[in-house]
Amino acid sequence: MKPPSPLWPVLLTEPPALDLVNTRMFFDDTWVDLLDHPDERATWLAAHAERLDIEVTEASFTDAAADRLRAVRDHAVAIVEPARHGKRPPRTALSGLNRALRAAPAAPQARWDGDALVADSHRTGPFATLLAASFAQATIDLVTTPDIRKVRLCDAPACVMLFLPRNPNRRWCMPSICGNRTRVARYYLRHKADAPDTTR
Repeated sequence: MKPPSPLWPVLLTEPPALDLVNTRMFFDDTWVDLLDHPDERATWLAAHAERLDIEVTEASFTDAAADRLRAVRDHAVAIVEPARHGKRPPRTALSGLNRALRAAPAAPQARWDGDALVADSHRTGPFATLLAASFAQATIDLVTTPDIRKVRLCDAPACVMLFLPRNPNRRWCMPSICGNRTRVARYYLRHKADAPDTTR
């Protein structure tokens, strides 16, 4: 089963850590794992390459790389949920992210940006290791800032998508999908309650 294309916007517009968490979704009563689908995961990764400074080729996102990324996602899920409520995350999840970072050590490198010397941090290692470390770093960057307390779970019943609202009134991961479904369901329930009982 291919992931539902209407959800692509929410899979590509949140902080990278949440975009990773959201690659496992509950849609139409079915769990869908975006990382299980080679074409879809390659498209998703290509959209993140620039944000995470990863060099991506068509052949780079192998099953082995996907497995490494799933492990980081599991740790991210285990950390983000308690962290957004101000609670202590599991030690095993923190250790897992730290292991992913140590596997691809970062070192500063100086370069001339046209006006001045600047230092950038660059990681070294095979692609699968770099990919896991990049998302581990993105997760740590999110959970160690005040923004983590603003992360919300979509208000739609059964939706498991997380988002960081830029508008404090935002309630759904995708207003055009979850918002509409919620409004339709409420409309139906309201009118069902108002309808005369014809069974007597």
